[in-house]
Order: sequence, then C-alpha cells, then structure tokens
Amino acid sequence: MSNVLPLLSPKVPGVSYEEVEVSGIPSEWLIPQDARASDVVLYFHGGGYDLGSIASHRALAAQIGVAAGARVLIVDYRLAPENKFPAAVEDAVASYRWLLSQGYNAGNIVLAGDSSGGGMAAAALVYLRDSGDPMPAGALLLSPHVDLEMTGDSLKTVAWRDPMVRVGPLRKEIASYLGAADPRDPLASPIYADLKGLPPLYIQVGTVEVVLDDSRRLAERARADQVSVELDIWDGMFHVWQAYSPLLAEGKQAIQALGKFARGRMLTAAE
Repeated sequence: MSNVLPLLSPKVPGVSYEEVEVSGIPSEWLIPQDARASDVVLYFHGGGYDLGSIASHRALAAQIGVAAGARVLIVDYRLAPENKFPAAVEDAVASYRWLLSQGYNAGNIVLAGDSSGGGMAAAALVYLRDSGDPMPAGALLLSPHVDLEMTGDSLKTVAWRDPMVRVGPLRKEIASYLGAADPRDPLASPIYADLKGLPPLYIQVGTVEVVLDDSRRLAERARADQVSVELDIWDGMFHVWQAYSPLLAEGKQAIQALGKFARGRMLTAAE
C-alpha cells in the first residue's frame, strides 16, 4: 500500500541498530540514545500484507521511538502470498510474547503499526486478550486497515484524493493474504471483533484516506465496548503521511503526538 516508503528508510541519527532473531522472525532493535531501557514500542510495518520490510519502515519506526523515548522492536513478519492469514497476526503475537520472555513488563510495551501493520496490532490485542496474556500498555494505530471486507464509504468518497492507495490493487493484496478466509474474521478485520478489555488506543488518520472509515468505525466499536480510544483525524492528510516527516510539518507533529501518547501510557501503567 505504501510503495514509496523505501525511499524514506535511511537510518535516523542518534539511533543505534541491532539485528535480532525473535522467535525465528528476523527483527531489529532501534535504540534512541536517550531511550528508557524498560520501555518498548513493538512496531509492525504496513504494505498490504505482501509488501514492506524493516528496511522500508525503519526510519518511521525509529522516529516514533525517539519521540516516545523508548526502544523500538520492528519485525519482518511473514508476508503473503506464501504466508496467508493468520500468519502475520501469529508473528505479531509471537514477537510480543518474546518480549515478555526477555523480561520486559507488559505495562512498558506499546504495540504500533501503520496501515496493514495497524490492523495487525489491533488484531494482536484481540488474540492476546482471548489467550489470557497480560495486555500491553496501549497501541498506536497509524491509518490502520481494519476492514478487509472493504465496506467503508471512504473507499468511494475519497479514494480519488489519496495519492498513496488505489482500491483495485488493494483488493488484490487483501485477497492474496486472506485466501479462503472470511474477511469478517475478527483477527482479519478487528472492526468485527469484541474489543472489551483492550488497552487504550490512539488512532491517527487523514481526511483524504481510502481507509478513513476503517478508523472511524474502529473507534466507534471501541467506545461501544468501553475501550479508551482517541481518534485523531488530520485534515488534508493522506495514507501514512507520518512517514514523510522529513518533508511535512504535519508528519513531524503527528510523530510527536504518537510519542506523547506512548510515554503517557507507559508511565501510567508503571504507576
């Protein structure tokens, strides 16, 4: 979905990088020089479940880590078409459990992801709650794609305005990932999930995004299920504009807001 992100993947100054294998998944630590050793943002990249990598999203994830004052673990989860649903969600859950096995406290971990990665983060929360795992402190969802049935009105009303996503190719990507699975499966489309018991969510989305209504409906569902949620809608912004923070003031501002939320959640959970 965000097929130009590899152009924006240089390493961020003041951040060190360490390759690590996480439950068999190639991953990387992004460690800002002032990061608190106890706090982790677990990041899942976007790309429609069949594109994207650590390399394509390293800069965005690192900038969020700098803003949050936390180390970031970004994982190269399995991609479609070779690995179909729910492989990506399984890898998201495995990487979270790995952090717990390494001694990190659930209350010091925030899940995060953009686009399909945002959908993965939301689905992982549902999976973890149903499995009885300790819940993370919260989640940062950047332009999350959480309706793989693709029924939102914004697919029609604003699709022509989003320079990053085209509906036709997006449908093909989703079909490649889902295979024969039901697009309404809660782990594929968290807008159909029971969200009760999930930690606080912070959702950022722009007004000209194909998936704008995904965010709106996820927030509505969260509120109905008594989940704390902040829906932050940015006027005129396109899909995953945060990745263009070197060029856009709105990108820098959005990343600072993500960092503020993450810091607040980790500190609250630690109290």
